[in-house]
Amino acid sequence: MNITEITKAAGAHRRRKRVGRGEASGHGKTSGRGTKGAGARTGAKQRLLFEGGSLPIFRRLPKRGFSNFNFRTEYQVVNVGDLDATFEPNSHVTAATLKTAGLIHDADGSVKILGDGTVSKKLTVEAQRFSGQAVKKLESAGGAVKKLGPQPKKKFIPRPPAPKAKDAPAEGGKVKGKKAEEADTQGEAKPKKKPEGAKPKGDAKPDSGKNKE
Repeated sequence: MNITEITKAAGAHRRRKRVGRGEASGHGKTSGRGTKGAGARTGAKQRLLFEGGSLPIFRRLPKRGFSNFNFRTEYQVVNVGDLDATFEPNSHVTAATLKTAGLIHDADGSVKILGDGTVSKKLTVEAQRFSGQAVKKLESAGGAVKKLGPQPKKKFIPRPPAPKAKDAPAEGGKVKGKKAEEADTQGEAKPKKKPEGAKPKGDAKPDSGKNKE
């Protein structure tokens, strides 16, 4: 017989609590239900966060602002100076090797490389995010950078410059094509054509047949 066999069985079968067997039993009279109210009746239940009819706490507290706690991404930060001091030249740095070296605590978590420190070794580094200075320092030392996973989109994309208006021809220059013809026609005043059937201007009116003698 083992002691674990005894302790495993101890308390496995508890006696049922018998209520309403007189006051001397310890569970008599009200049978542990208290006095009156819904709790003393059969089938009484209470909903979650019920506070006896008073305004519950989740309604008493105001809702203010916005929290990004549930949506933000936590990165394990490593500086390029730590990489240079820890790894040998031509090393391939991944999350697993960073954890083995003690620079991060979770090999499955996201890693961000920052640019604090100097790099004198050629390293190939894999991570989810890199700062601009970290990329410059690693590549200037002859290393390479490999970005893992989807990358964030640029918040601001500059628009292309507006097309410039065509410059007017310099003085003494010639304008070719249709523009030359338009310039010539603008300089010369065109004679106005009289509409057909127009009456001649002046006070004289043509004699009608009635005035003839």
